[in-house]
Amino acid sequence: MFWWHWLSVAGGLAVTGPIGIAIAVWLLAGKSWRLTWTWALLFGGGMALVVLTKLAFMGWAIGIESVEFAGFSGHAMRAAGVYPVAAFLITRSLPPWTQMLSSTVGVALAVLIAMSRIHVDAHSPSEAWTGCVLGLLVAAAFIGYANAERQMALSRVLVALCVPVLLVAPRLQPIPAEKWIAQVATYLSGRDHPYTRAVWQAPKPQLR
Repeated sequence: MFWWHWLSVAGGLAVTGPIGIAIAVWLLAGKSWRLTWTWALLFGGGMALVVLTKLAFMGWAIGIESVEFAGFSGHAMRAAGVYPVAAFLITRSLPPWTQMLSSTVGVALAVLIAMSRIHVDAHSPSEAWTGCVLGLLVAAAFIGYANAERQMALSRVLVALCVPVLLVAPRLQPIPAEKWIAQVATYLSGRDHPYTRAVWQAPKPQLR
């Protein structure tokens, strides 16, 4: 259980958020303006989709009951977005096989983090895997665009920015993003309490 808990922490906003910002800072340091905007739009768009699906369920019970989907997993989406991209950028100046290997390791870590969200009972499989796929689409789109870009910053700058975050990750306090989303959802919908999966276990009215 500790192994899954540690992986879950590695996908938390307190870890993946700073890494996502570090990637943007690294791109800015290399004056890669188009890549910076591309990363901000892709990663920000992925996070926005996560928030929107969670708001829809918590505020109005909009989800898919048959597969217990109440919103994309933010942990899985962010992990699948940042880790493959960070691995790719760090090895950008190395041989292609090194880039592919490092990106594959990033993808494998993201998949394990998605699995951890299921094992710690934070998400249903549908939420974890769809979040992971969303993040991988973000990463793939960025890497595909970055491959055509020649001007890049030095890899060691990104390493210097990301490594401290990973080293202190086990001691970081979780950011209550879910609580904030729930508060916004109840405010917008006018409800006293957010919807939870319990709404799907409630007795259904009998049709006569």
